[in-house]
Amino acid sequence: MKTQTITEYYKFLDEWNKLLNLDTPKHHKQITEFLADVFENSPKRGLLMAFRHSGKSSVVGIFAACVLYLYPQTRILILSAETKLSSRMVSHIKHILENHPKCSDMLPDVKKEWGSHKITIERPIGIREPSVICQGIHGNVTGLRADLIICDDVEVPNTSNTNQKRESLRERLRELDFILSPNGAMIYIGTPHTVDTIYRVE
Repeated sequence: MKTQTITEYYKFLDEWNKLLNLDTPKHHKQITEFLADVFENSPKRGLLMAFRHSGKSSVVGIFAACVLYLYPQTRILILSAETKLSSRMVSHIKHILENHPKCSDMLPDVKKEWGSHKITIERPIGIREPSVICQGIHGNVTGLRADLIICDDVEVPNTSNTNQKRESLRERLRELDFILSPNGAMIYIGTPHTVDTIYRVE
């Protein structure tokens, strides 16, 4: 897999914002640079935390669509505290793919997997998993494989307000290593909701 330069990620972001008649804020480029660095370079693990209403989820969706544009064979798993939350990210990615000028050739002629929970673009044959699939953190991911796992708000009050829930959450997240492909990347996006947060770095 050829490593792409950050410029290509910037261009994809700028073209999307121009389509919406928006400028690209400086911090959105910084977020994009961080995400691209995690995806492209070892150790391929990253934690993104940004101020409220910073647009981080929007940028992450644009980034995921760009990854599919650059690497159509990529399998992306979106995990959130609940499937309802993760499906919003899938819908966001789907909307970008349907409307971004660079993505017109990526849309399948027959959209058998083209909904709010999973989507599959035009890509090399022989790949079993959808291009993007979502799940709640305690949902069934048995048998899945992913090249990019995005943990988007897996820590919320409902998953972290007791010691037992936090330990259950940590145990579930440890299982993701068995889903991730050998050269895959994992990105956490969220805000701490407890002193004993999963985002704490020792």
